[in-house]
Amino acid sequence: MGEAELNIASHQLIIRSMLYFYGGAADQALALQIADDISVAWNEPKGKVKIRGELYEVRFEIEGAYKPDLQPAAVWHNTDPRLNFFRIEEFSLHDISSVDGLGCNTGYFKLGNVLNHSTTAAHEYGHTLGLDHPKDLDLRGKGQPGIMYPRGTLCDPEFQYEPGAVAGGPGGTLNPFKRKVLGSDIAGLRLSRLAFDQRSLSILGEFSSFYHQKHEQVG
Repeated sequence: MGEAELNIASHQLIIRSMLYFYGGAADQALALQIADDISVAWNEPKGKVKIRGELYEVRFEIEGAYKPDLQPAAVWHNTDPRLNFFRIEEFSLHDISSVDGLGCNTGYFKLGNVLNHSTTAAHEYGHTLGLDHPKDLDLRGKGQPGIMYPRGTLCDPEFQYEPGAVAGGPGGTLNPFKRKVLGSDIAGLRLSRLAFDQRSLSILGEFSSFYHQKHEQVG
């Protein structure tokens, strides 16, 4: 989720998101790394959008901070569209990272998914802005996978976990580190449809406002 500002003077559409991280595996260094990973990924294509007949550069300003003392009420009652809240733990009951729907501001990240400059956080951020997984998950012969393609997608060999693996077999699906934000991902946000207030501000996404408890291993 984010707040979008239409800056007429600079011809930029600036999307601002503040990501707060809590949980046993979160810390300040990781918070900064994840925010930077998302910022780099989403700014890489240098997106453009036409609004009111004028072309604007799309720029993402992403900040991250560790909030070890975050209280549930701060999530439940938040009304600032820039704020997002994600729990990070080593263990997840679902063995993946996820957010609470399309166009949301909360989620639960598995630590192993977001280390080493993975694209997982950038992928989940796309969900918070309203993007879903593409319906066609067979990208063979179509080149670079966009950021919203999930694990298990069929792709050209150079984007697989193992380039020499048989498509669909062990090692023969999309390596998440090989995804990129493409111009088509920016277009999918439909930014030209945003309605701006008198301060030239708009909201991208919605409040899910769910505080996640730590998942506990059974047995």
